[in-house]
Amino acid sequence: MNRAAFALTLTAGVALTSAIGSIALTSVLDRRYPPRGRFVPVTGGRVHLIDRAPEGRAPAGTVLLLHGASANSGDMMMALGDRLADRYRVIAVDRPGHGWTDRPGKRADSSPARQAAVIREALSGLGIHRAVVVGHSWSGALATALALDHKDLVSGLVLLAGATHPWRGGVAWYNTAASDDRFAPIFTHTVATPATALALDAGIRAVFAPNDPPRGYAERTAVRLLLRPAEFQANAEDLTDLNAFLKRQSQRYGEITVPTSILHGEADKIVSPVLHSVAINRQIAGSRLILLPGVGHMPHHAETDLVLGEIDRVSAEARRLAQAAE
Repeated sequence: MNRAAFALTLTAGVALTSAIGSIALTSVLDRRYPPRGRFVPVTGGRVHLIDRAPEGRAPAGTVLLLHGASANSGDMMMALGDRLADRYRVIAVDRPGHGWTDRPGKRADSSPARQAAVIREALSGLGIHRAVVVGHSWSGALATALALDHKDLVSGLVLLAGATHPWRGGVAWYNTAASDDRFAPIFTHTVATPATALALDAGIRAVFAPNDPPRGYAERTAVRLLLRPAEFQANAEDLTDLNAFLKRQSQRYGEITVPTSILHGEADKIVSPVLHSVAINRQIAGSRLILLPGVGHMPHHAETDLVLGEIDRVSAEARRLAQAAE
């Protein structure tokens, strides 16, 4: 066997071994992190969500929690959901393609507008027609899409380090590769899954920096579900397609009139507080901007009490406006 044939055989062997390993890892992850909530049917599939409410008394309203990229509903529930559920009905959704939610529209579901429609359909199936919407990071785009396109649903808005405006440049090379329809399945099975498994802990520390991740974060939030090839590809598509979407949507934020609170860490190196939160604060009349010194990209974990207070404030203002309109 000549060198070229040997190299080709070796490469094929490594790729096959990686692919088999990815399939085996996916099976392990599915068993280790089973669904924690309930499934709600939507057109073409189903949405997985966690539905909590106070015991023995009526909730003060509904709060919808929307997670960011590379995550699932476990992140928002860990930081906020369990504490909010003592007074609100809390719905924490796995976005399409993440956690245990289907991605019925495939690549089309990378659009925040499309995800908003899917989530709205799921909420309607639960009989929920009004909610304060809390969106972190990527879901800054999703939360504002709900406020713009489903005005009757959104009574208030809380944005946490939200991505709301276009930015210069693109995304990381591995997200570009994993979202390329020509070879995404090969890449995610042979490169992305094993590489991400090795880099996951470092990635978590980088997202939280300069703050420390909570103890047991990866296990408690089931974030390792991202290692599954299909979810890795969905996440990459979401990130790759977001900039073009925000170029269009960011022109409309002046249409948002509901009570809005915007919180962003000044030390955030993932989503620029100036490019996104400062900018949208100028566009939404009456919105409240809180910049947090020494806080990175995860304000709901680093400043949980402050975030909960803003959710309470927005909820109270939403109730006051609803009563005034009656």
